[in-house]
Amino acid sequence: MTHSSHPQEMRDAARHFGRRRFLTVTGAAAALAFSVNLPAAGTASAAELDARKLKEDPFTLGVASGDPLPASVLLWTRLAPRPYEAGSGLPRARVQVGWELARDARFSRIVRRGRATAHPEFDHSIHVEVKGLESDRVLYYRFRAGSWTSPVGRTRTAPARGARNSSLRLAAVSCQAYHDGYFTAYGHLADEDVSAVFHLGDYLYEYAVTATGGARNYTDRTLPAHFNRETITLEDYRLRYGLYKSDPDLRAAHAAHPFVVTWDDHETENNYAGGTPENDVPPEEFLLRRAAAYRAYWENQPLRLPQRPTGPDMRLYRRLHFGTLAQFDILDTRQYRSDQAYGDGWQKPGPESEDPSRTMTGATQERWLLDGWRASEATWNVLPQQVVMAQRKDVPTDAFKLSMDAWDGYPASRARILNGAEAARIENLMVLTGDVHVNYGFDLKRDFDDPSSRTLGTEIVATSVTSGKNGSDKPASWDNLMRANPHLKFFNGRRGYALVTLGRERARADYRTVSAVTTPGAPVTTAGSFVTEVGNQGLTPA
Repeated sequence: MTHSSHPQEMRDAARHFGRRRFLTVTGAAAALAFSVNLPAAGTASAAELDARKLKEDPFTLGVASGDPLPASVLLWTRLAPRPYEAGSGLPRARVQVGWELARDARFSRIVRRGRATAHPEFDHSIHVEVKGLESDRVLYYRFRAGSWTSPVGRTRTAPARGARNSSLRLAAVSCQAYHDGYFTAYGHLADEDVSAVFHLGDYLYEYAVTATGGARNYTDRTLPAHFNRETITLEDYRLRYGLYKSDPDLRAAHAAHPFVVTWDDHETENNYAGGTPENDVPPEEFLLRRAAAYRAYWENQPLRLPQRPTGPDMRLYRRLHFGTLAQFDILDTRQYRSDQAYGDGWQKPGPESEDPSRTMTGATQERWLLDGWRASEATWNVLPQQVVMAQRKDVPTDAFKLSMDAWDGYPASRARILNGAEAARIENLMVLTGDVHVNYGFDLKRDFDDPSSRTLGTEIVATSVTSGKNGSDKPASWDNLMRANPHLKFFNGRRGYALVTLGRERARADYRTVSAVTTPGAPVTTAGSFVTEVGNQGLTPA
């Protein structure tokens, strides 16, 4: 992207505030408000709209829940009678919305009810934290605005911290480019029996979507022209979430299960690193774009208040516990990372990529992770994150190259993490990964160049929902990667998701795939299943 293609208001905002002030949190927040004409006084400035005057269904984007805690659930919706229009068909006014939480889908046994305000400053999104609940319970929820009632969502609380729970089933998903196909995998995932869905990034893509929906090749609708450009401004990102979240399969998955989300790059811009954009634009402009992307992300995801961004900063890394069975440390490997070495891409490793000062997580997040592991009492320590952690040589010769965007481009950072797990006596480590649009199953080795070295854990890489279009069972790189990486135990290139079942004796991974995404309705099958034993890590066919 060239400098000249950025909207004028972003350049004006960047110049108006100046680099030094922009790089402060308050300056960034002010610059964001300046660029999108948000009232400086915030939520108090908006008038109120009587919800009884809503003439169209405001719940077109469905409902969602997220980040289950033992005594609390987080409920989400966003009012959008016309989600493909700027402002979503609502005036810039507050709307009062009722919510209900019940033990049953008919709402005959109400647990909690209340009211929340949908503020225009947050694009009429609602994040309700319901507290004081019983642990390990399935619950149902819905919203009301005027005469309109939302679809019913199903969520659950986590087991109590000290619970001796024996099993936990989860799904891992990633990479859902709308323009690459239908979200068929989500329709199947909605029918799976899981306690939570972990989204590992690329929920949204910044790339243009044509009038026919790209590879979806719509013949029954025409998408508005404003989708056929890259997302840069807050309005761009908000509208694109409206497009994505209007998809019926994605809405079904959100209504069926609580989601635990983290981003990768495309929610903002391809392969950005910290404050460094993919292309040569002034840092003020990129951080303003990042602030817009982060704000829209929070508005459209079931996230709690500590995750609400301030300007271009948003603390997304966090920790969840599911009894004594599992601790989840959700990472952010985009916001704090060093720039990719050797100009990014697949490169021969060398002094630049192997510099020990390079970081994937930033020092604060790294310390938080290692401290959390040292205090962990869980059987399984699971690390939901974005890019491939295992070493991944492209060819089985000395001329191999490695991906500079993955942990291979940050080997010192990876070593600190894996050494830290070993030092904390983490015996059952599982990394969940997205990004690469294929299914992988890796053993994580103390020394990747020595197949006989200790296996420290496993890495389950979940394929994309759509990105890469239909894919194939055996990609062209299959032979080279399997020969070059003895610790790679499984490789499949179809679309789908991964199911992981954690138990007291073993964990099982089932790679669920669909045969096509460029046409709707493909069935789901299991492409491979593997287990890893408690106290004896390493993937073996189930």
